[in-house]
Parts: sequence; C-alpha cells; structure tokens
Amino acid sequence: MLNPSKLQLAMVAGEASGDLLASLVLPDFQSRWPDVSLVGIGGPRMKALGFDAWWPQEKLAVRGYVEVLRHYREITAIRRDLYRRLIKTPPHLFMGVDAPDFNMDLSYKLKLQGIPTVQFVCPSVWAWRPERVVKIRQSVDHVLCLFPFEKMLLERDGIAATYVGHPLAQSIPLFPDKNKARNHFGLNSGQSVIALLPGSRTAEITHILPRFVAAAVILEKKFKDAVFLLPAAPGQTHLIQKLNQACSVPTNLKLISGESHTVLAASDAAMVASGTATLEAALYKCPMVVAYHMPWLSWQIMQRKRLQPWVGLPNILCNDFVVPELLQDQATPESLALEISNWLQNPTRVESMRFRFMQLHEDLKQDTSQLVTDAVEKIITSNA
Repeated sequence: MLNPSKLQLAMVAGEASGDLLASLVLPDFQSRWPDVSLVGIGGPRMKALGFDAWWPQEKLAVRGYVEVLRHYREITAIRRDLYRRLIKTPPHLFMGVDAPDFNMDLSYKLKLQGIPTVQFVCPSVWAWRPERVVKIRQSVDHVLCLFPFEKMLLERDGIAATYVGHPLAQSIPLFPDKNKARNHFGLNSGQSVIALLPGSRTAEITHILPRFVAAAVILEKKFKDAVFLLPAAPGQTHLIQKLNQACSVPTNLKLISGESHTVLAASDAAMVASGTATLEAALYKCPMVVAYHMPWLSWQIMQRKRLQPWVGLPNILCNDFVVPELLQDQATPESLALEISNWLQNPTRVESMRFRFMQLHEDLKQDTSQLVTDAVEKIITSNA
C-alpha cells in the first residue's frame, strides 16, 4: 500500500497546454493522496492548485529548431539542475506532461536511476519524427495517450500505454452556451464574433499575431458589426500590446487576459495557431482556420519530417480537412480573412463541421483524471 504522507510526484509541464492538462488531473491526485507532494516545473494553473514549481514553465516554452538553439544553454542547465535535485530526493514517480524534447532526456536519466517514469501525452510520432519511438521505449515505463489510436501504435513497438481520453473533452460541455459567454464579454447575439488565438509561446505570437490582426482589419471592412476577441496567454499581454502598437488594428479588438475557452464559446469563427488550441476550438464546435508560420529554416526541417497531410489536430483525428489550414507562406492576411468569411457566410458548412466535431468530442470523452490516477497508482505500487 502507498503511504500518502510520504508520496512525492515530480512533474514537468513545459508550456501552457501542458499546464492546462496537468491542472485537470492534479485534483484527483490530491483527492486520492491528500498529503501528496507535487514538485517540478509547472504553470499558473498548476501552482494555483498547490504545485511547487521550482522553475516557471515559461523557461521551456520554446518551439522550432532555430528558437531552441537560442535558448539551448539555459534549457539544458535547467534540466541538469532539475535532475540533480530529483536524484537527491527521489520522487515515487516522474511524469512528463507533453514537452517531449525536454522530458524524454530527463526521463531517460531518471529511469536509469530506478525512478518510474511516465509520459502524459504521447509524442506525435504518427505526425512527424517517427525516430522518437526508440527514445520513448528507452525513456519511459508508460505512456498515457490522449487519442485512442496511439495506444495501439505504441504497443506495436513494445511500449506500455494506456488510453485515458482527453481531459478537455470531459471539461468542455458538448453544447457550449454561446449566449452566456457573450453576456460575459458584454456582446449581443447579433454581432459577428471572431477569436484570434496566436498561441502561447513568444516565437509563435511574434510570427503569427501580426497576420491575424491584419486579417481582422480586412474582415472589419466587410463585417461592420464584427468584434475581435484576443485572449492573452499568461505572461504574454505586454508582448501582444507591443506588437499591436506597431501595426494597424481593428477598431473593435478586445484584448482579454486568459479566458480562451470563454472566448471560443462566444465566437462565430476563429483564427488559431496550430497546436492544442485547435482541439479546444473543435470541442467548442467553433469554425476555424488553422494557421502557422515560423522561421524559414525551422519550417524546412519540419517539412522533411512530416508524415501526414494535416497539421491541425482536429483534421488529423478526423482524417480529413474538416477545417482549412494555411501554413507558412499561405498564411497571408488576405487568405485568413477569406477563410473566416467563408465560415461566416456558409451556415450549411458550419453545421456539417459541428456534426463531425460532436462525434470527435464523444470519442475523446473519458474519465481522464481517474484513468490517469489509476495508472499512476498501479505503476508506483508495482515499483514499491
């Protein structure tokens, strides 16, 4: 039996999406083990639940080969210091939450020291970089998969895995209350509400937000009553304000601190940077255009490693271009504005999309928190 008074779980959530996922399962950990010690690297949602963050997650929130190189020394120093601290007082289990490039190397070293290791969110070997399968097998004892097909793929390669569903599918209602969300922002039911979600990382925002804002200026000329909601990720409000000061912005642009889910519930359409936010938009049944732009060299490297025609999670999960994707040079303000206009002017297309995403929502809806906690308890007990 586990001794809850002495249980310590170490976790690393290296970006806003990982912070969100972890925050949805931490309450179950604390309910099952009331005195559990939760330590490592996490974000504001985790810290609000009592997580002891030794470093802020913003230190790891870097994407793209070129961008990682700029921060390489600092990131490797954090990983080295975290490893030393965990070895000094070994936790009962280490869980990496997404951020596989950081967590796989750390897990590998901790596993060699006899510490059970779990990866919550399967690295996307089915989308790109299939060579990571070997690294996963070497580094972790168990993978907690958000999507049903991942378990089969991993077990085929000899990696223990559990399908736990996606916690967002349980926390987001099947039928979001759009009127309630609009009332929250002081909007009326007749306005065209368009969300701008440029991501949570500094590099993402810098590359994508100016394109989103320029598209919003074009859309404002066509839809006179349009309102544009721009939720700022934790710590990114100042950067967004600085970028917006450097370019023309639509008259009715509202910068909001966080609340991205309420923004999606209120919106008729959204421009969304590729990533977890695209799945959130799908679960809110919000019509979207998926966009991405990064430095040229990073894009060339990633293109060579892509395995599928889609990059947006909703399209990957549906095996179809349910929503449009505009990547790199295609992500122009004019193209973005055109795709949003198509959603706003084609209710039949919107209904078809909502039907597909309702099916997706039901497939992903599991009791994720309990499944994750059960798996963690089983692994700790078997290694006791």
